[in-house]
Amino acid sequence: MFDFIPEIPVADWVDDLTEWIVETFAFIFDPLKNEFGDFIEWIADLLGAIPPIIIMVLVVVGAFFITGKKFGLAAFSLVGLIFIENQGLWTELMSTFTLVLMASLLSVIVGVPVGILMSKSKVAEAIILPILDFMQTMPAFVYLIPAVAFFSIGMVPGIFASLIFATPPTVRFTNLGIRQVSTELKEAAEAFGSTGAQKLFKLELPMAKGTIMAGINQTVMLALSMVVIASMIGAPGLGNPVVSALQRAQAGAGFVAGISIVILAIIMDRYTQSIYKKK
Repeated sequence: MFDFIPEIPVADWVDDLTEWIVETFAFIFDPLKNEFGDFIEWIADLLGAIPPIIIMVLVVVGAFFITGKKFGLAAFSLVGLIFIENQGLWTELMSTFTLVLMASLLSVIVGVPVGILMSKSKVAEAIILPILDFMQTMPAFVYLIPAVAFFSIGMVPGIFASLIFATPPTVRFTNLGIRQVSTELKEAAEAFGSTGAQKLFKLELPMAKGTIMAGINQTVMLALSMVVIASMIGAPGLGNPVVSALQRAQAGAGFVAGISIVILAIIMDRYTQSIYKKK
């Protein structure tokens, strides 16, 4: 219909840009791929070396106290973790947990300051919001392409893709939480001579804690979903049995791995929810 318009070589431009980034910033990507990758593998190996019963006890006791001494989450965690260990997926569970933990931590480290910046500047908010929309609407599989281009395959590209995919909720909820702090409280703090930093750390962030933690909860869940997808580029964990079962049409193995992922997701979700709902 529009044959008179020449084809715009967007794909070629993106390929050239990616190649330029890889070559120009190799001094950053290579150490991250090697040193950071070794560090993550060390954490996963360390967790895997701990007897499962010890981790089970810690998780169950933590669930009991963090939910206000209720037995629901503690009982579910115990039964779920015993099931995963019984199915021979404990090592994969520790790898997935390590990747989710690192991706979530990095997302929070990046997301909270960006959210604070957005809450303090309408210009920054106007610039960052479309970027967040782009990050959240882009299909998750697309993030695997630059991850492999920059870091090859393995744990690091999995965390990189998860970081991009999972950061927006923390940014958005941090911005929302700070903006929802009462104007009267802000004016009172200023009237008592509070500096900008004092108002932020002693008033706004504490008052916005619940909203920020809700964003972190969503970030953890998105990181978990992306880490599973990242198994397609060599990231270890519970996603590997799922991908393998899909390739071999093994419904049983895929179901067991999928249930294990659901168990981990529910435990982590309830943990983070209990933290931000706790008075």
